[in-house]
Amino acid sequence: MLRAAFPGSFDPPTLGHINIIQRAARIFDELVVIVAENPNKNYLFTAAERISAMQALVDGQKNVRVALCTGLIVDFLEQQRIPLLLRGVRGEGDFAYEFEISMMNKALNRSIETVFMTTDPEYTVIRSSAIKEVASFGGDVSAMVPPLVSEALKRKFAARQIDKTDTSC
Repeated sequence: MLRAAFPGSFDPPTLGHINIIQRAARIFDELVVIVAENPNKNYLFTAAERISAMQALVDGQKNVRVALCTGLIVDFLEQQRIPLLLRGVRGEGDFAYEFEISMMNKALNRSIETVFMTTDPEYTVIRSSAIKEVASFGGDVSAMVPPLVSEALKRKFAARQIDKTDTSC
């Protein structure tokens, strides 16, 4: 059985993430979507909110499950006996960053292999950080995230909305 893991912060999950998950689910016998919790990062959504969203988004995909990782991804993969780490890349910049991370992971655990999957072209400009910024100003991100994520972002930023009558920057 060919098993792989797709880790990320998923803060928030985007259509690009979903694209990679759906395509990978057709390739691997089992895909574990790992919601990473890094104490050095400031997340908009809690780990529980991100896990809940990811579970809802992969519901119905029999060979996909969601898990939380609070430590090193390579340690999690070793404990779960998952030999492949799947990383999504949008372009050259992503690849350079992900390549460096894969070399660090290889130094930490030589038995874990990293596989890169490019996102479909229509998702190359979608970044979670940009989505959060646009949403924080009340912008429409519905073309970049699944509907449940769009609604969650609206709820998160409802109290922070800028008075739209003010047109100054």
